[in-house]
Amino acid sequence: MAGKVALFGASGVIGQSVANALKAQGRAYRVVGRSRASLEAQFGADPLAEVVTWNPDDPASVRAAARGVDTLIYMVGVNYWQFHLHPTLMRKTLDGAIAEGVKHFVHIGSVYPYGPPRTTPVRDDHPREPHTYKGRMRKEQEDLLLAAHAAGTLQATVLRLPDFYGPGVEASFLHRAFVAAASGKRAQLIGPIDALHEFIYVPDVGPIVTALMDTPRAYGRSWNLAGPGATSQRQMVDEMYRQTGRPTKLMTMGKGMLRLLGLFDPFMRELVEMHYLLTTPVLMDDTELRALLGEVRKTPYAEGIRQTLAFTKQHLAAVSRAPAATGRPHPVP
Repeated sequence: MAGKVALFGASGVIGQSVANALKAQGRAYRVVGRSRASLEAQFGADPLAEVVTWNPDDPASVRAAARGVDTLIYMVGVNYWQFHLHPTLMRKTLDGAIAEGVKHFVHIGSVYPYGPPRTTPVRDDHPREPHTYKGRMRKEQEDLLLAAHAAGTLQATVLRLPDFYGPGVEASFLHRAFVAAASGKRAQLIGPIDALHEFIYVPDVGPIVTALMDTPRAYGRSWNLAGPGATSQRQMVDEMYRQTGRPTKLMTMGKGMLRLLGLFDPFMRELVEMHYLLTTPVLMDDTELRALLGEVRKTPYAEGIRQTLAFTKQHLAAVSRAPAATGRPHPVP
């Protein structure tokens, strides 16, 4: 079992899931982020959590955040239109981690570095051939980490996630559909919506990450985490409305509309490049991960939708009773 664990980029939804898993195991952990106020709001009530702020542009700050850490779980995010920062932030974090003697480094990755799938499903050893800028930046980020492992400076592993959803997860293709279904409105989706797709329920991720980091054989390579089965956006939205007792109401936007909206919205502009993920199914094979860990629990879609709808309804009710707020973030796939 790993010693001190630090969650870099802890305030995102994956970080919260990993923190919940560590808390359930009674294990102390460090949460690292730029904003102390945000970290205190999320983790301040947990006596197992140590709150540390960092400035990745300051090497001394990075080293201080990594000091005394055995395992670093890396979930540092960037704006969707700033993917050029991914390799830079990885390099700065690695430099600090290596200088402080961090032994294990777990990177939470995505399917972006694979590029268009050669096979369905995609195995762990599928070539990384990104044809998009974002995919190349993600691959470069991974290459830096795997090179550090090959050099023997630390042990590294990558866990690749599909798209995700869950209670409070706004960074999802499905977030606005959950809000629409819960409030009886029309869901807006980015089409096509009938292509096969997979999603992982975010609360399931944390226990998988902690199991992976505690397994010595996990290091030195990457691992796929698949969803609980192939589905589609339409099937997911149909189930949302079925559970609310309402008929499905939806509208879709195609690639052309994304380009038009991108003239005014940087998120939509950047999403055009990744539209292939909605037309070419990238379904992952996680046979090797399941063989490694023995058990990989995945919440069935219907149950995940039930829990996410319940949370969304409670959240909408709370918002309706609170003063109006502005500045909602864009959903990011």
